[in-house]
Amino acid sequence: MMINENEIKNLMIKDSLLAAPFVQEMMAATYNMWTLGWDERNGGNISYLLKEEEVTPFLDIKDKVRTAILEFPVPELANQYFIVTGSGKYFKNVKDNPGDCLGIIRVDGKGNSIDILWGLENDGKPTSELPSHFMSHIARLKVDKNHRIIMHNHATNILAMTFTHELDEKSFTKTLWQMCTECIVVFPDGLGILPWMVPGTDEIGQCTAEKMLDHRLVIWPFHGIFGAGTTMDETFGLIETAEKAAQIYTLIHSHQGGVKQVITDQELADLAKAFGVTPIEGVLTI
Repeated sequence: MMINENEIKNLMIKDSLLAAPFVQEMMAATYNMWTLGWDERNGGNISYLLKEEEVTPFLDIKDKVRTAILEFPVPELANQYFIVTGSGKYFKNVKDNPGDCLGIIRVDGKGNSIDILWGLENDGKPTSELPSHFMSHIARLKVDKNHRIIMHNHATNILAMTFTHELDEKSFTKTLWQMCTECIVVFPDGLGILPWMVPGTDEIGQCTAEKMLDHRLVIWPFHGIFGAGTTMDETFGLIETAEKAAQIYTLIHSHQGGVKQVITDQELADLAKAFGVTPIEGVLTI
């Protein structure tokens, strides 16, 4: 059977892209989150802001598979590249079929549409939470130009905690800080909490982005959590730390004896001072 030049080119691109560090990171992170039980079925999504010079060694950026119009224009992200998870794609399948489950996209020069440059095969679409991701990227870049990852998953114990703990940001933050010594060091900026909202809408994206101006972690009650960071490891570790604290909270509150002691406010303040971080105001009372 003869293979034409385009088919050869596509095979070479596919092999090259699978070796790209950002593809490998997406494959590892999605599989790890699935094995932890944070991303059942097609739950969860990730977007990773890429530099053009990271993409060009693996992909001809002049070629595009197709274009999709954005219902929510993002001129702030014009000409930016991302690798994203696909809508309806199962995280457990990403490592075996990245070309179907992931996509490399570029926002056009006016922020009105995206070009799909690779992946999202079989007419796949980017995550349905793309508006929330884009808006959160815009917000976090205002705070730190190095923030490139937005990660959403259904972290089990965080989700459970939204049923058993009051949904007050400062109280929720303090409880998590008290569960593990490292928490105030890892997320001194605390976390934001939204009211319950329908996912996949511009409204929840806008509200999440507003919280992202002050926090790298935002909880969607009874649903999951959003995290932001500079690298995949940092962002994964941020959510992982909050999730571990929520697990401890759930474990100790399942015992009849309840909590007998916690890390005090003064001890939390001492921790913050020792590690050179500034706790968000209004949580500690000393």
